[in-house]
Amino acid sequence: RSPRVAPPAVMPQENVMDRVKLMVGMEPSAEPELQDQIEDCFQLSRMERLYGFAICVTAGLFCSFLSSLVFLKPTKFAILYSLGNILSLTSTGFLMGFWSQLKNMFKSHRLIATLVYLGAMVATLVAACYLKSFALTIVCLVIQSAALTWYCLSYIPGGRTAVSAVFKGCFGM
Repeated sequence: RSPRVAPPAVMPQENVMDRVKLMVGMEPSAEPELQDQIEDCFQLSRMERLYGFAICVTAGLFCSFLSSLVFLKPTKFAILYSLGNILSLTSTGFLMGFWSQLKNMFKSHRLIATLVYLGAMVATLVAACYLKSFALTIVCLVIQSAALTWYCLSYIPGGRTAVSAVFKGCFGM
Protein backbone atom coordinates (compact mmCIF):
# COMPACT_ATOMS: atom_id res chain seq x y z
CA ARG A 1 0.00 0.00 0.00
CA SER A 2 1.46 3.37 -1.01
CA PRO A 3 1.36 6.28 1.40
CA ARG A 4 -1.15 9.02 0.62
CA VAL A 5 0.33 12.33 -0.24
CA ALA A 6 -1.42 15.20 1.46
CA PRO A 7 -2.50 17.94 -0.93
CA PRO A 8 -0.75 21.27 -0.61
CA ALA A 9 -2.41 23.68 1.82
CA VAL A 10 -4.16 26.10 -0.51
CA MET A 11 -2.94 26.90 -3.96
CA PRO A 12 -3.50 30.56 -4.80
CA GLN A 13 -5.19 29.98 -8.15
CA GLU A 14 -6.18 26.35 -7.88
CA ASN A 15 -8.34 25.31 -10.80
CA VAL A 16 -10.85 22.50 -11.13
CA MET A 17 -8.53 20.15 -13.03
CA ASP A 18 -5.86 20.45 -10.33
CA ARG A 19 -8.47 19.55 -7.68
CA VAL A 20 -9.60 16.54 -9.67
CA LYS A 21 -5.99 15.40 -10.11
CA LEU A 22 -5.43 15.69 -6.34
CA MET A 23 -8.57 13.65 -5.62
CA VAL A 24 -7.34 10.74 -7.74
CA GLY A 25 -3.85 10.88 -6.27
CA MET A 26 -2.10 12.70 -9.11
CA GLU A 27 0.07 15.75 -8.79
CA PRO A 28 -1.39 19.05 -10.03
CA SER A 29 0.03 20.35 -13.27
CA ALA A 30 3.16 22.42 -12.86
CA GLU A 31 2.65 24.05 -16.24
CA PRO A 32 0.21 26.97 -16.08
CA GLU A 33 -3.01 26.66 -18.02
CA LEU A 34 -3.58 28.80 -21.13
CA GLN A 35 -6.05 31.03 -19.27
CA ASP A 36 -3.45 31.68 -16.54
CA GLN A 37 -0.84 32.54 -19.17
CA ILE A 38 -3.24 34.96 -20.86
CA GLU A 39 -4.16 36.59 -17.53
CA ASP A 40 -0.45 36.99 -16.68
CA CYS A 41 0.08 38.89 -19.94
CA PHE A 42 -2.57 41.39 -18.93
CA GLN A 43 -1.45 42.03 -15.37
CA LEU A 44 -1.49 45.77 -14.84
CA SER A 45 -0.30 47.76 -11.89
CA ARG A 46 -2.84 49.75 -9.90
CA MET A 47 -1.62 52.99 -11.48
CA GLU A 48 -1.84 51.53 -15.01
CA ARG A 49 -5.41 50.41 -14.28
CA LEU A 50 -6.31 53.89 -13.06
CA TYR A 51 -4.73 55.49 -16.15
CA GLY A 52 -6.60 53.07 -18.42
CA PHE A 53 -9.86 53.80 -16.61
CA ALA A 54 -9.35 57.58 -16.71
CA ILE A 55 -8.43 57.61 -20.40
CA CYS A 56 -11.32 55.36 -21.46
CA VAL A 57 -13.97 57.04 -19.33
CA THR A 58 -12.83 60.50 -20.51
CA ALA A 59 -12.82 59.41 -24.15
CA GLY A 60 -16.22 57.74 -23.66
CA LEU A 61 -17.74 60.85 -22.14
CA PHE A 62 -16.18 62.97 -24.88
CA CYS A 63 -17.69 60.72 -27.58
CA SER A 64 -21.07 60.85 -25.85
CA PHE A 65 -20.83 64.66 -25.66
CA LEU A 66 -19.87 64.88 -29.35
CA SER A 67 -22.78 62.60 -30.25
CA SER A 68 -25.20 65.09 -28.71
CA LEU A 69 -23.81 67.78 -31.03
CA VAL A 70 -24.62 65.71 -34.13
CA PHE A 71 -27.97 64.42 -32.91
CA LEU A 72 -29.73 65.31 -36.18
CA LYS A 73 -27.26 63.19 -38.18
CA PRO A 74 -28.18 59.66 -37.09
CA THR A 75 -25.16 57.91 -38.63
CA LYS A 76 -22.63 60.14 -36.89
CA PHE A 77 -24.69 60.15 -33.71
CA ALA A 78 -24.96 56.34 -33.67
CA ILE A 79 -21.23 55.85 -34.22
CA LEU A 80 -20.19 58.34 -31.54
CA TYR A 81 -22.83 57.20 -29.06
CA SER A 82 -21.93 53.51 -29.50
CA LEU A 83 -18.20 54.26 -29.36
CA GLY A 84 -18.81 56.19 -26.12
CA ASN A 85 -20.62 53.15 -24.68
CA ILE A 86 -17.84 50.78 -25.75
CA LEU A 87 -15.19 53.01 -24.19
CA SER A 88 -17.20 53.30 -20.98
CA LEU A 89 -17.50 49.50 -20.75
CA THR A 90 -13.77 49.23 -21.39
CA SER A 91 -13.04 51.73 -18.63
CA THR A 92 -14.77 49.58 -16.02
CA GLY A 93 -12.80 46.61 -17.33
CA PHE A 94 -9.62 48.40 -16.32
CA LEU A 95 -10.92 48.83 -12.77
CA MET A 96 -12.26 45.37 -12.08
CA GLY A 97 -10.28 43.35 -14.62
CA PHE A 98 -11.58 42.38 -18.03
CA TRP A 99 -12.12 38.72 -17.21
CA SER A 100 -14.05 39.61 -14.03
CA GLN A 101 -16.13 42.10 -15.96
CA LEU A 102 -17.02 39.54 -18.61
CA LYS A 103 -17.99 37.01 -15.94
CA ASN A 104 -20.17 39.64 -14.23
CA MET A 105 -21.76 40.73 -17.50
CA PHE A 106 -22.84 37.19 -18.32
CA LYS A 107 -24.17 36.16 -14.89
CA SER A 108 -27.64 34.64 -15.14
CA HIS A 109 -29.50 37.63 -13.67
CA ARG A 110 -27.73 40.00 -16.08
CA LEU A 111 -27.47 37.80 -19.19
CA ILE A 112 -30.53 39.03 -21.08
CA ALA A 113 -29.74 42.70 -20.40
CA THR A 114 -26.15 42.17 -21.57
CA LEU A 115 -27.15 40.35 -24.75
CA VAL A 116 -29.83 42.90 -25.63
CA TYR A 117 -27.43 45.77 -24.93
CA LEU A 118 -24.56 44.32 -26.98
CA GLY A 119 -26.93 43.22 -29.74
CA ALA A 120 -28.54 46.66 -29.88
CA MET A 121 -25.11 48.27 -30.09
CA VAL A 122 -24.17 46.08 -33.06
CA ALA A 123 -27.59 46.60 -34.67
CA THR A 124 -27.25 50.36 -34.25
CA LEU A 125 -23.89 50.39 -36.01
CA VAL A 126 -25.14 48.10 -38.80
CA ALA A 127 -28.28 50.21 -39.32
CA ALA A 128 -26.29 53.45 -39.36
CA CYS A 129 -23.16 52.46 -41.29
CA TYR A 130 -24.20 49.59 -43.55
CA LEU A 131 -27.95 49.93 -44.13
CA LYS A 132 -27.93 53.73 -43.77
CA SER A 133 -31.53 53.61 -42.58
CA PHE A 134 -32.56 56.68 -40.59
CA ALA A 135 -35.67 55.07 -39.06
CA LEU A 136 -33.95 51.79 -38.17
CA THR A 137 -31.00 53.65 -36.66
CA ILE A 138 -33.34 55.66 -34.42
CA VAL A 139 -35.18 52.49 -33.33
CA CYS A 140 -31.88 50.74 -32.56
CA LEU A 141 -30.64 53.78 -30.63
CA VAL A 142 -33.78 53.79 -28.47
CA ILE A 143 -33.39 50.05 -27.80
CA GLN A 144 -29.68 50.53 -27.06
CA SER A 145 -30.37 53.34 -24.59
CA ALA A 146 -33.13 51.37 -22.83
CA ALA A 147 -30.93 48.26 -22.71
CA LEU A 148 -28.03 50.29 -21.31
CA THR A 149 -30.28 51.66 -18.57
CA TRP A 150 -31.61 48.18 -17.71
CA TYR A 151 -28.06 46.77 -17.77
CA CYS A 152 -26.78 49.51 -15.42
CA LEU A 153 -29.73 48.97 -13.07
CA SER A 154 -28.70 45.32 -12.75
CA TYR A 155 -25.62 46.48 -10.83
CA ILE A 156 -27.69 48.41 -8.27
CA PRO A 157 -29.22 46.14 -5.63
CA GLY A 158 -32.98 46.39 -6.10
CA GLY A 159 -32.53 48.85 -8.97
CA ARG A 160 -34.63 46.99 -11.52
CA THR A 161 -37.33 46.23 -8.96
CA ALA A 162 -37.59 49.89 -7.93
CA VAL A 163 -37.78 51.18 -11.51
CA SER A 164 -40.35 48.50 -12.41
CA ALA A 165 -42.47 49.53 -9.41
CA VAL A 166 -42.31 53.20 -10.43
CA PHE A 167 -43.42 52.38 -13.98
CA LYS A 168 -46.20 50.15 -12.71
CA GLY A 169 -47.37 52.92 -10.39
CA CYS A 170 -47.20 55.63 -13.06
CA PHE A 171 -48.69 53.71 -15.95
CA GLY A 172 -50.99 51.33 -14.07
CA MET A 173 -49.38 48.23 -15.54
